[in-house]
Amino acid sequence: MFATARLCTLFVVAAAALIVAVVAGGSGEARHRSDICPQIKLKRQWGGKPSQNLHYQVRPIRFVVIHHTVTGECSGLLQCAPILQSMQAYHQTELDFDDISYNFLIGSDGIVYEGTGWGLRGAHTYGYNAKGTGIAFIGNYGEKLPTPAALQAAKQLLACGVRQGELSEDYGLIAGSQVISTQSPGLTLYNEIQEWPHWLSNP
Repeated sequence: MFATARLCTLFVVAAAALIVAVVAGGSGEARHRSDICPQIKLKRQWGGKPSQNLHYQVRPIRFVVIHHTVTGECSGLLQCAPILQSMQAYHQTELDFDDISYNFLIGSDGIVYEGTGWGLRGAHTYGYNAKGTGIAFIGNYGEKLPTPAALQAAKQLLACGVRQGELSEDYGLIAGSQVISTQSPGLTLYNEIQEWPHWLSNP
């Protein structure tokens, strides 16, 4: 009887250890999935208005187009929100776009702001709006780079997009200036992204 009781105790302990290991492993995987994605503020959090029309994209997306906004730079929600609100208003009222033109925008502190977001067509690059995700760095980067935090956030966003199935695993990375008549994303940033994985020299 003593042997049977001891065997039962060992079985319970082993089962408990197995449960703890599974839970820990699962939460670790969840943390890994979360860690790969940057902090993203949703459109409603920065005071954005709903899109006037929704155009869905076929996913996974095959291209990522990098831009800059040629506005002032900003760090934090309180600084960035007015810039984003003004940009959306200009795009919707003056340019007659359905929404702010970019899918995502990135502040100097590395916070990513949702524009049209994943899977919805923006108006950032003629010929690539339906098949591309437009990412804009808030500021002017013709003569300097975005902050390290902003650059790292962009890289995390790209990795996050691939992991979530939003971006193709072999997506092509290009600058707006390669395919349309614009100086965006600025010469300095343009040279920086040429060193990133997935860069396409001839899109």
